This record gives sequence, structure tokens and C-alpha cells, in this order.
Amino acid sequence: MNGDGGGRAAANGDGGRTSAYGDGGRRTVPPAVDAEVRAAGVAAGEPLTPENLADRQARDAAARPRPGVAELRDGGRFEVAELVAPGPGGGPEVRLVSARPAGAGGPLPLLYYLHGGGMVMGNAWSVLPRLLRELAEPLGLAVVSAEYRLAPAAPYPAAVEDCYAGLLAVAGRAAELGADPGRIVVGGKSAGGGLAAALALLARDRGGPVPAGQLLLSPMLDDRDRTFSTHQLAGHDTWDRTSNATAWRAVLGERYGAADLPPYAAPARATDLAGLPPAYLEVGSAETFRDEAVAYADAIWRAGGAAELHVWPGACHGFDTCAPEAAVSRDARDARLRWLRRVLRS
Repeated sequence: MNGDGGGRAAANGDGGRTSAYGDGGRRTVPPAVDAEVRAAGVAAGEPLTPENLADRQARDAAARPRPGVAELRDGGRFEVAELVAPGPGGGPEVRLVSARPAGAGGPLPLLYYLHGGGMVMGNAWSVLPRLLRELAEPLGLAVVSAEYRLAPAAPYPAAVEDCYAGLLAVAGRAAELGADPGRIVVGGKSAGGGLAAALALLARDRGGPVPAGQLLLSPMLDDRDRTFSTHQLAGHDTWDRTSNATAWRAVLGERYGAADLPPYAAPARATDLAGLPPAYLEVGSAETFRDEAVAYADAIWRAGGAAELHVWPGACHGFDTCAPEAAVSRDARDARLRWLRRVLRS
């Protein structure tokens, strides 16, 4: 595990010592942000709140890139198609975007990817240019990105059921997609990472398609906001405790904080992590999701499973998107590639 050390005591104004761990109501000291990430202008910004949620959703939908098929093909470098899968339980169809390096022989391994955005923002198209450039091309990998419904218009279980319906369609149409059904990795970043973890649990418990691995990048796993890092990074991370609570309330509605919330809603609630595909978990030392990602990896190990965990020093939430040329971002991309090569080769 990569990390940047444990907490230390910090001097207070009266010459005494104040714990940096923040117990007993004392102050917490957030980890320093990597110098290159900080130099890229990454800052916490305005948190997401119930009052500004609708406005933020509208602004995101207007501003977030939504490249079309012709743009994604990038002058013939990639083969791209839009598909639909039957909706869960008779619900609306799920839209999927499929892409692969042009002219690549098959069947190819496939990354079934779920976008971020707190389950309240984002779309399946905006993530594809980076995925194609950073993963599909160097690995000879097919990618399918799923357009799941967003909260609060579509609360739990809409998003995870949409993702599962898409996975069933992808596995069932693997030959049509030129993909190997035995080498499908589920993955995503932030909310998408949490949904990928939930999808692995759901596929195991329903006897669905068995993923070859789960790629969980800064995953949004725990609705309870009880970890130390959620308090330590409050007001400091690009996605902090206020934003996280707002998104979870939108997703869960009246079930927010319920004792009996199923693990498919928040994978950190799972009590049985046995029998899951190998996992890659990545998080920054200076981000809200740090401790829940570490705890999830530990729970997989305790259940006898396989997990590779990276805690990138000085990395905040979304560090590699905000500062793609920073050394820590390059290291993170290299580590993901190495893991994918190993899991898809085995």
C-alpha cells in the first residue's frame, strides 16, 4: 500500500498538545495535498447541498462534455456504437456506449465502466475519451460505458439495477461486441466505483455474470459518513462530507442512514465479502473516501479474497482528472494498467 505516514500531534496556542486525530472534539489536521496537484489549481470549492443540488445538476448537464459517436471514433482510431439493454423490472431501457480500438482482433477483454458524479450527475459519454486513450488503446481493451439513471429523480435501486441490466446485456452480447465474456472487468470512479462494487456483490448473490475483476477508483462505498477521513477532510477535499451526505440523501431518500440498508445500496454495509472477483482499490491520502476504501480492502482480505490497495500520497478526490500530468497521477495510471494486465491475463 502506498501512503504518507500516520497522524502526528500538533502544538496548540497555549503550549499544550492537541491530537491530530480529532478525538474528543479536538481539531483535526488534513493531510497535505501533493505540490503538483495543488499547483494545478485544485481546490475544494462550493460543496453540494440540498439547496443547490438542482442548480448544480443543471449546470453539470450543460457543461459536461457529451461527445457523439463521430467524435469518439477519433478519425477512425476506435469503433464506437450505441446500444440499448432491456430496463430492469420493465423500467426504461438502459443506454450503453461500446468502443474498441479499430481493427483489433477479438475476442477482446472488456471493461464495463460506470461514471462518477455522486449518482446525481455525470453521463456515460464524457468518460470515454480518457478511457480509450489511457486503457483501451494500450491494453487492446473493449469498453462499454453505462448510462444509469440519476438521483433524486431515480433513487435507489434505480442506478444499480440499471448497471446490472447493462452487465447482463453485455455478457449476453459479448460475441456481437467482439468481447470475451470470461474477461469482463467491472469498474468505475467515485460513484461509479461504488456502483461497480455493488455490481460485483449483486452478480455474486444473483448468480449473474462473474466479472474477472473489479476496478474501484476512489469508490463511494459508505453512506454513514462515520470514518475519520470524512471528518478530517470536511471543507478541504474537492468532494467533502457535506457533498457526500447530500448525494447519499438524494439516492436513498427516507432510507438514508437506515440500519437495514442492503449492501447493494452502499457496499460498505456488506458483512460477507467472500467469493468476489479480485479487486483493485485506489484512493488519495487527502480525500474523503480514504478510510472507507482502506476498510473495504481490509474486509476483502479478511474474507480470504484478493485486493490490491493504493493510497496515493497527497492525492485529493479526482486528482488525476484535475492534475493529469502530476507525477502521482502518472503513477496511478501506470498501477491501474499493470493490475489490469495481470487480472486479464490470468
